[in-house]
Amino acid sequence: MAAVKEFSIEEKLTSLVRLQKIDSKLDEIQILKGELPMEVKDLEDEIEGLHARQTRVEEEINGIQEFIEQKKEGIKEAQALIKKYEKQSENVKNNREFEAINKEIEMQQLEEKLCEKHIKDATEEIADKARQLELAKKAVSTKETNLSGKKSELEKIISETEKEEKHYNKDASAARTQADERLLMSYDRIRKNYRNGLAVVPVERDSCGGCFHAIPPQKQSEIKLRKKITVCENCGRILVDAELSDSVTVK
Repeated sequence: MAAVKEFSIEEKLTSLVRLQKIDSKLDEIQILKGELPMEVKDLEDEIEGLHARQTRVEEEINGIQEFIEQKKEGIKEAQALIKKYEKQSENVKNNREFEAINKEIEMQQLEEKLCEKHIKDATEEIADKARQLELAKKAVSTKETNLSGKKSELEKIISETEKEEKHYNKDASAARTQADERLLMSYDRIRKNYRNGLAVVPVERDSCGGCFHAIPPQKQSEIKLRKKITVCENCGRILVDAELSDSVTVK
């Protein structure tokens, strides 16, 4: 069974510095993309929602049109019944029959007027829905134009940085295999805590390179010896001396 290599503190720190510099390069690429990926996703979601709204309004318009057709049929039926009752009234035998027929005629006339009112109200509702539909279509058109521009911009950045990003991702994977596992967990946790993603920083001008908290001379001397892992008491970042940081280069 092969022996597991024990890394010295200096080797562990060097691996972390290399990983930090590679991750910072990847962070720069993400900054270059900016909010574009999120903006594209948001626009796609908005357009999907507008299309769903469009479909819903179109279905509502179709439903109202069917309602109007039903009421038109109702008017025809009422008019046919009125003609039927008017013809019957010519052959009535007494006042009682005459009054009954007149009542039926009046009811059908009321039904006709009610259907006409329903048609008028429904026609106004269709006009309102048509305005809503037109607004939705204009909104979709505007959003799609905006989306096209954002996608083109994002695709241009991706095409320009794709090779570089793949290169750094490969380097980051290799660097992680050379880093101490426990330190790697701390590194990942610290990176998540800060927007700039800096978990390993050099001591510069007697201060932490992350939060600029003053580092005492004694602690600086310990950091330069590279005999133990030192973290900033203020921000918790892993500290290395500037010479070690400068010695690690990422191409």
